[in-house]
Amino acid sequence: MEDEDGDMRDEIVRLEAEIEQNAEIIESCRKLIVIAKGAMGLAAVLIVAALIGAINLDPALLIAAFGAVLGGIVVFGSNSSTLEQAMAATRDAELRRSQMIGKIDLRVVGGRNGGG
Repeated sequence: MEDEDGDMRDEIVRLEAEIEQNAEIIESCRKLIVIAKGAMGLAAVLIVAALIGAINLDPALLIAAFGAVLGGIVVFGSNSSTLEQAMAATRDAELRRSQMIGKIDLRVVGGRNGGG
């Protein structure tokens, strides 16, 4: 039984590392999504301003603005799906970790009354 608890504890440690790694992925995806939204917004404002004649954009800058919108859409979409996958994997790992913790035979060590 002790060996089984040790295996479960090792698995819990592995799951906690997986949860931590997913948290980093989630944070990175959220940052990239914000950057993509900002780039798309700025580029869209430049395009609209150029189309209504508010500003005069060089054709190369206009093409770059369209490229930024398209690139932003790609980055946004890719990171949104990665974010969803990482969040689902985190929920799954947390559930498995919780179930494993519930199966371990935990003992109180040195409680308020000397553990007895």
